[in-house]
Amino acid sequence: MKPVVFIHTNAKQLLGAKVSEHSLRRNSSRPDSFEVRYINVEEQPALHNRHGQGYLRKGKLITWDNEDLQSFTPTRFLAPQLMNYEGRSLVIDPDVFAVGDVWELLSRDMQGKAVVCRQVSPADGRPPYYATSVMLLDCAKLRHWDWERDIQRMFDRQLDYYDWMNLYTEPAETIGSLEEEWNHFDILNERTKLLHNTGRMTQPWKTGLTIDFVAHDKGPAQPPAAPKLLGVIPRWWAAQPKHEPKAAGVYQPHPDKRQEEFFFGLVRECLEQGIIDEEFVRREMDQGHVRRDALEVVEALSPAAAR
Repeated sequence: MKPVVFIHTNAKQLLGAKVSEHSLRRNSSRPDSFEVRYINVEEQPALHNRHGQGYLRKGKLITWDNEDLQSFTPTRFLAPQLMNYEGRSLVIDPDVFAVGDVWELLSRDMQGKAVVCRQVSPADGRPPYYATSVMLLDCAKLRHWDWERDIQRMFDRQLDYYDWMNLYTEPAETIGSLEEEWNHFDILNERTKLLHNTGRMTQPWKTGLTIDFVAHDKGPAQPPAAPKLLGVIPRWWAAQPKHEPKAAGVYQPHPDKRQEEFFFGLVRECLEQGIIDEEFVRREMDQGHVRRDALEVVEALSPAAAR
């Protein structure tokens, strides 16, 4: 069976997902040797019906928000189930774009591992974690990934979101290491295979729009002042999921102009080849998913921008 690349997304990132699919095919020597499928969170009621419910993230009880920019993230663990636990799949975020040939990754020797992904050692001294935004999966080795069960466990507060997303729940010996260029965090150079515009604040197609994501690393939410007596946090408040504030301000330009040009060069090709049309882009602009000057940026580009 053909390997499948799953791009998991939500409505807010649909343009990115379509551009990502185009990049995978255009830059592969064997574009007919793999399939590309979307996992749309809006089509997954097990998660999408949880809006407003509480779950644990790094031990803190917070509220699930369907409108968050990255509400699709838990769906990355659905891929083996969609493959009937057979064959090989690659799961990527909708803000990941092929610069190199993805067939090199899809056909690589996994050396018996169930999952191959990039391990990251943060510069700020935090413990290493696995970046599951790009995962190569041997689906037959992941029969214990029961997505609906794990979603239920997350909202029953038995499974911490942070542990799940970073593969802390998996045996370390089943995880292989992926070179950083296969998940290059906002780096575009001669080594880059998959460019990941992971810095949400500077995603090139969002510049100037009002920020629509929660910055979960800003520290714990605080209880309201009135019920806090003598320094004691009331039990009723501690047990409530916290509605964390979205980051303030607007999305900023990407610091690397070449990455903006690369993305919009791909958009231009999608328009020229009929993969998307101007009506789709304008609709995304009207809904606040894509920057308001997107078509003007495309028009101003050199035809070679994505090359």
